[in-house]
Amino acid sequence: MRLFMDDDFLLESDVASDLYHRFAENLPIIDYHCHLSPDQMANDHRFRSITESWLDGDHYKWRAMRSNGVPERCCTGDASDWEKFEAWARTVPDAMRNPIYHWTHMELRRPFGIDTLLSPSTARAVFDRCNERLQENAFTALGLLRGFKVAVVCTTDDPVDSLDAHRRLAQRANPETRVYPTWRPDRAFAFEDPEAFNAWIVRLEQASGLAVGGSLDAFLSALEARHTFFHDMGCRASDHGLETMVAESWADGQVASSFERVRAGKALDAGAALRLESALVHRLALLDHARGWVQQFHLGALRNNNTRLRRALGPDTGFDSIGDFEVARPLSRFLDRLDETNQLAKTILYNLNPKDNAIVATMIGNFQDGSVPGKMQYGSAWWFLDQRDGMTAQISALSNMGLLSRFVGMVTDSRSFLSYSRHEYFRRLLCNLLGEDVRRGLLPDDRGALGALVEGICFFNARDYFGFPLGDVAEGVERVAAVARR
Repeated sequence: MRLFMDDDFLLESDVASDLYHRFAENLPIIDYHCHLSPDQMANDHRFRSITESWLDGDHYKWRAMRSNGVPERCCTGDASDWEKFEAWARTVPDAMRNPIYHWTHMELRRPFGIDTLLSPSTARAVFDRCNERLQENAFTALGLLRGFKVAVVCTTDDPVDSLDAHRRLAQRANPETRVYPTWRPDRAFAFEDPEAFNAWIVRLEQASGLAVGGSLDAFLSALEARHTFFHDMGCRASDHGLETMVAESWADGQVASSFERVRAGKALDAGAALRLESALVHRLALLDHARGWVQQFHLGALRNNNTRLRRALGPDTGFDSIGDFEVARPLSRFLDRLDETNQLAKTILYNLNPKDNAIVATMIGNFQDGSVPGKMQYGSAWWFLDQRDGMTAQISALSNMGLLSRFVGMVTDSRSFLSYSRHEYFRRLLCNLLGEDVRRGLLPDDRGALGALVEGICFFNARDYFGFPLGDVAEGVERVAAVARR
C-alpha cells in the first residue's frame, strides 16, 4: 500500500518518477493566464492570515463548504478568519476524491512545510503555524512567487484598467518574476444590460481620452487606443470568456444601428446582439493579429445560475457550471473568417464541457499553417476540468488528434498565490501518463526524448510561444535541462 502523497504521489512507475524528478520538478513556471491581483504584487502584499490567502475569493472551496452545510457567513460573510478556517477544516475530511482534497494538502506541504492532514482536530495548530509562516519575507505575494519559481505571471485586466500596478511592477530592477497584463474585453460585449454597458463606456472614454457618443466607429477607435496602451505596457495576449464562439454574419450599417440603440439605453433582440458581438470579437481579433498577440478563448461556462445568491453576493462567487452549447460550427466560422484573409493570430482554445474535447482537438488542426510550431493550441483542462480525470482526458485528446509535443502546458486560472501546486499536479500527471505508455510498450524507453517532451510542455513551449522576457528565476534553466537529459 502506498503512503498518501509521498514523493512519488501520482507517479505509478519508475519511468514516471524519473521523468518527473529529473525533468519536470525543478523547471520554472510560466503562468500565462491567472486572476492574481496586480496591486497585491506591486505592493508585495503581506497576508493577514491563511484565511485571506487561501479562502478569500476561492469559489472552489465555497462550493464545497456550502455542500457540507456551512452557512454563507463562513464562506463570503462576516465571520472571523478563524471561524472561516475552522469551517473549511471541518469540510476537508468530507472532500475526499474531490481535487481540492489533494490541492489542500499539497499547498500545506509547499510552501508551509506542513504534513498534517487538515481536520477539526488539527485546525488550530495548522491555522497558527500557517499564520506564523506568513510573517516571513518568503510568504509575501512576491515571496511566494519566488518560492514557486514563477518566471512569468499574466493577469486578467479590463481595457479600462489604468495598469498602474503593472507600471510599478515593470519598474523593478531585474525582477525574478515578470508580470504582464492580459487584455480581457468581456465588458465590451455586455449589451444585455444597456445601463451597465453605457456606464462602462464612460470609463472607456475617460481611459482612452476619446469620445464615443453613439458611434460604433468611435467605440472601436477607443478600444484600439486602449489596445495600443496595453501593448506598450507589455501585454502580449488577450483573453475572452464566452459561452460559445460568436460568428454570425453582419452588415456594417446593421451593427452600427444596433450600437446606437444600446447607447440610447434600449435592449437588443437576440439576433441583433449576436451580430454586433460577432463584429466586435472579429475586429478585436484583427488587432491581436496585427500586434502579434496570442488570443485566448475560454468557452462553455454557464454563469450566475443562482439568481437569488447572485443578487446577494455578486458574480464569481461559486454559482457557475458547465454549459451545453453548440461549439463546432460557430468556432469554425470564426477561425475561418480570420484565416481567409491571413489574419488569424496565435490562438489558444479552452473548453469547459468535456464532450467538446475532440471538437477542439480536431478544430485546431484545421488552422495550423506551418508558420509557427503549435500556432493553434488546445488549452489546458480548465476550471471544473483541472483535476486528474479532466487533465488526463485533455492530454489524451490532444495526443490522439494533434501534437502533444507542441502543447504550451498548464495555467493556474486562480486568484490565490498558493495555487501553483496545480502546476505540480499537472506535471506529475503528465509524467505518469508517459510512464504508463512506456510500461505498456506504447512508447520507447528513450529518457532523452521523453525528457525533452516533458520539459517542452512544462516550460519551454510557453516560453517560445509567447516570447516573454524572463526574469532571474529562469536564469540557467537551459543548462539545468541539458544536464538532466544526459
